[in-house]
Amino acid sequence: MTVDTARARPAAQPAPAAPAAGRRRIRPGRLGVHAFLMAVSIAFLAPLLLAVYASLRPYEETSEYGYFSLPKHLSFDYYRQAFTDSGMTKYFVNTMIIAVPGVLVTLFLASFVAFALARLKMRGGIVLLMLFTAGNLLPQQVIVTPLYVVFNRIPLPYWMSDSMTMYDSYWAVVVVQIGFQIGFCVFVLANFMRTLPQEILEAAVVDGAGVWTQYWRITLPLCRPALAALGTLQFTWMYNDFLWALVFVSDGDKLPITSALNNLRGQFFTDYNLLAAGSVIVALPTLVVFLLLQRHFIAGLTLGSSKG
Repeated sequence: MTVDTARARPAAQPAPAAPAAGRRRIRPGRLGVHAFLMAVSIAFLAPLLLAVYASLRPYEETSEYGYFSLPKHLSFDYYRQAFTDSGMTKYFVNTMIIAVPGVLVTLFLASFVAFALARLKMRGGIVLLMLFTAGNLLPQQVIVTPLYVVFNRIPLPYWMSDSMTMYDSYWAVVVVQIGFQIGFCVFVLANFMRTLPQEILEAAVVDGAGVWTQYWRITLPLCRPALAALGTLQFTWMYNDFLWALVFVSDGDKLPITSALNNLRGQFFTDYNLLAAGSVIVALPTLVVFLLLQRHFIAGLTLGSSKG
């Protein structure tokens, strides 16, 4: 008599069903984090959205019904008027003359110093890096008067400055921007370069690469995300700066775009809807720069987040 082993074997327990993707349990903590981030995002976007909304409405309508009322007439007339009345083309050119060289020179000098501190094993490199970082802690308003006196005493040829001094020239604003921003860039790039594999430079040295080749052909291409992120931040800061141009430039035709908004303010009356349209126009270049470098900017911010 044979025994049926298949019947004697106990039945296998069914595997528990995997939870459906749409039925995943949402943790209260994660829900609270998302709610907080949404609230913060709305708080930051609210002034910009209100400015855009006000710039599309006539001032008479908002003065009668309020800024939070439903619109009855929307148009882009204020944008055309703001661009022509303030002469923004000239001020845009002035801003590019200040911001573009300032960003390029700042990134070049900062990357060169950061490479020396991070990769060449300089004696006292940590102390020097701390000094660069400490420079960012100095309030800018403290040195306004000393720099004003110094720039009035630095002579320049006529083709570089109409005033024959560094004061009332683009050079003064560019130099100050570079001096204040280079410390932050050195700090960021030096810490980023330390995360690069040392074996790459050792292999380059074995192949006969000099210091310049190690810096220009090997290190800088690897630092492209960090440079793009810093370039976006530096352009935004230099573009939006108004203090240094106001202090070191007396000729109104040399002022940057941030000063063009003053031309939209009347002596006895200010159309704030027109001023809102001008503010939106002024903010557009920084938005374009961020959109163009968005991929590199996000990569530069997230680099190193998964390293142990």
